[in-house]
Amino acid sequence: MDVLSDVVAVTRTGRPRSAHVRWHAPWAQEFASVPGSAGFQVILQGTCWLLPPSGEPLRLSAGDVVFLPHGSGYTLADGPRTPVTTPACGPADQVSYEAYASDSVDRSGDGGPATVVLCGAYRLDPSRTHPLLLTLPDLIHLPAQPVPRPGLLSAVHLLAAELEDPRLGTDAVVPALLDTLLLYILRIWFSEQPARGATTGWAAALNDPSVTAALHAIHRDPAAPWTVAELAAEARLSRASFARRFALLIGQPPLGYLTWWRMTTAARLLRASEEPLRSIAAQVGYTSEFAFAHAFKRAHGTAPGTYRRTATRRP
Repeated sequence: MDVLSDVVAVTRTGRPRSAHVRWHAPWAQEFASVPGSAGFQVILQGTCWLLPPSGEPLRLSAGDVVFLPHGSGYTLADGPRTPVTTPACGPADQVSYEAYASDSVDRSGDGGPATVVLCGAYRLDPSRTHPLLLTLPDLIHLPAQPVPRPGLLSAVHLLAAELEDPRLGTDAVVPALLDTLLLYILRIWFSEQPARGATTGWAAALNDPSVTAALHAIHRDPAAPWTVAELAAEARLSRASFARRFALLIGQPPLGYLTWWRMTTAARLLRASEEPLRSIAAQVGYTSEFAFAHAFKRAHGTAPGTYRRTATRRP
């Protein structure tokens, strides 16, 4: 898998939730802060305002996409001064995020202009959050204009159609489309960062062909006995130039990231499978089960067997 696909596969847990909602003015809906989650809003029709806890209100129009990767709270309303009169929308506890819901809702106000919104939420596991996601701002706004985004638009239209008119297979289609939408949002945001002046960090790394080549090599085959020289060859740079460039953009040396990714992958395998430890060790590059157990305990603070017994398994 490529880096971005791996990040989503490792970090997201449970089943995503989504809804197709039609509001009639006046309306104002508060969305509670939910740590360990990420949410999005797509404006399908009309206009509205996103009101963060602090900072300026953000006016949204049809086609705009807003993504909140850290579960920050906010209010969505027909106007910046409309009072909130309904309870905050959000799970009372983390367990409720395990329930998957696809819904189409009509919430009438006084018959004013309609705003149609596609909203959704993903549950993330803080224990395996990739550093790429930690660098994202609290709010990502992808306006419909002036840049056309046909792939994102297609995913939005497909998801909206499934939620508005559920049919055979909808329960399988919607989660796949939600993951697709998440990947499109992240892909677009990272691809646009060079134009915003990003020169370091993951935004710059994913737009650097040399560093990206090395990252793809690690993610494609974490079990390979990679050395800095071999990763430098993948990046088509000298060993010294590659090591400096990788550490500058990623924030840790190449082999440090390799070890972190191996241990993250091992934790996922321990949670999701019954494979013996020697098999998992081999899949992340360890020929010795003892060496693997030592590295895993150093990374996660507990032995692999104990981790497997105590970890909560999620799909």
